[in-house]
Amino acid sequence: MIAIAQIVLAVIIIGLILLQERSSGMSGLFGGGGDDSYYQTRRGMEKFVFIATIVASVIFVALAAWQLLGGR
Repeated sequence: MIAIAQIVLAVIIIGLILLQERSSGMSGLFGGGGDDSYYQTRRGMEKFVFIATIVASVIFVALAAWQLLGGR
């Protein structure tokens, strides 16, 4: 049961990470991106996706630790 939950969470985390957009173009891929690349406030859906990624990751790590310690 825990393994299935971990697989589902892994797929959700991958999807959430892919939804996050930092900068567009190849320059954003390597850290560049123009004048506005140094700081950006997250708002709306972008903030929700960011927080959901953190929450899903924490749950994934907790499940992995629980499985490691012998939880069923």
